[in-house]
Amino acid sequence: MMDTLPAPLLEIRHLTTAFTGKHGLLPVVDDVNLSIPPGACVGIVGESGCGKSAVAMSIVRLLPQPSGRILAGHALFRGKDLLTMPTRGLNTIRGAHIGVIFQEAMQALNPVQRIGDQIAEPLMLHLGMSEGEAHARAVQLLDAVQVPAPAQRAQEYPHSLSGGMRQRVMIAIALACKPELIIADEPTTALDATVQRQVLALLRGLQRETRAATLLISHNLSIVAQNCDFVYVMYAGRVVESASTKELFTNPQHAYTRALLSATIRPEMPRKSPLTGIPGSVPAPYEYATGCRFCQRMGRQSPLGPERPHFAEIAPGHFAELCPACCDMAADH
Repeated sequence: MMDTLPAPLLEIRHLTTAFTGKHGLLPVVDDVNLSIPPGACVGIVGESGCGKSAVAMSIVRLLPQPSGRILAGHALFRGKDLLTMPTRGLNTIRGAHIGVIFQEAMQALNPVQRIGDQIAEPLMLHLGMSEGEAHARAVQLLDAVQVPAPAQRAQEYPHSLSGGMRQRVMIAIALACKPELIIADEPTTALDATVQRQVLALLRGLQRETRAATLLISHNLSIVAQNCDFVYVMYAGRVVESASTKELFTNPQHAYTRALLSATIRPEMPRKSPLTGIPGSVPAPYEYATGCRFCQRMGRQSPLGPERPHFAEIAPGHFAELCPACCDMAADH
């Protein structure tokens, strides 16, 4: 009898998200599909401006308003579509079943509310704890995320904490109700390398302890390589390649993935290995080509012309955009 794979905890289907600006309504996430199995750590990687954070904020419908709009698609969390359910129903899932670690802790935390109160709030809202129980648990959570003198810190305000400590507070809030899914949007932004390692090791340990799935969003391939089971590579609003972490890093097929790897220091590289930068920059949404967008960046005509490259499986569990100029295996498909 064959074993069946577990149903995805979260499945994103054909997500298209846009923002309104001086150039009109422009998609920044273009027909993205993504799946997160229970308990797994899935990464989204790509340069700034590729649409990674827009995917994350679309899932929990926290796009900037009034400019952000979800134009199409589904985000099925345990079979329920987060994108179409009433706000009241979504509010019972945010915090309780899906925890979010935002990119900028200083902006995400309330500057006029004590740390302990901010951690206690979801405990009272979602778990029905009394104020005293919630504050006692808040101190325990601060201790769990290795904040020193947690009882004292619970009485302080965000501005009095270092960047690393504020990020730990964000993790405590995200994990307070033991969610099934953690969305970590650039959780180590603006932290030095030592604090980055500490925060990521803490997040990994807590994930294993709670058996939560994680969506880790980063522009840093080294972070993704060390923490994720599966990786989606985004460029200019689209997923251009996806595979298990080992497969992606040992056998990258899309030119953009290879370019990212060649520009990244990796542990296995000999000392003083040269790094190769990627020419040009990610185009703005109003500049997006309809065809292969990496060909557009490289200043070459796509062999497919204005046709979007088909996204297909090129090896078991390994998918890529099949542009003949960007994907070695495109000719075989």
